[in-house]
Amino acid sequence: MKTENNDNICNDKVFSDIFKANSKTIFNYIYYKFGNEEKAHDAVQEAFVKLWENCAKVTPQKAKSFVYTVANNLYLNVIKAEKVRLKYADKTLKTTHETPEFIMEEGEFKIKLDNALNSLPENQRVTFLLNRIDGKKYKEIAEIEGVSVKAIEKRMHLALKSLREKIDGI
Repeated sequence: MKTENNDNICNDKVFSDIFKANSKTIFNYIYYKFGNEEKAHDAVQEAFVKLWENCAKVTPQKAKSFVYTVANNLYLNVIKAEKVRLKYADKTLKTTHETPEFIMEEGEFKIKLDNALNSLPENQRVTFLLNRIDGKKYKEIAEIEGVSVKAIEKRMHLALKSLREKIDGI
């Protein structure tokens, strides 16, 4: 992350550099937790707004950690609110009318995959998706998650083992 002599996040250039360097990975991290693109965009946007509001208090070296923490807290607040809403929501059935066999099989596999991923503990799911979808190295994931590389290796091993058991042909 490049910063000029003015080592202050309130500087538009410094803030822009931080945003460009981190917004995509933070989006992906939150997206893997939410499973909802719109909510992930909202959380990332709100996290960077909070960074801008607190630009004088946060150093550029701590900005990435600050935004991850804020985005994660927003995620947890939304999940808590959704649990309350779901408790009182109507249960309605959604139906689709797709007829081609290939589309049906593709849909069934996607459901199997989604169920298998959703059945993983959150830490394993996030580790798996950051590694396999984003191409993050174990060391990078360990820094994001705040754990050791060995813990990430163990999570990945358990995630792959669980996915192999739940989905035939992987």
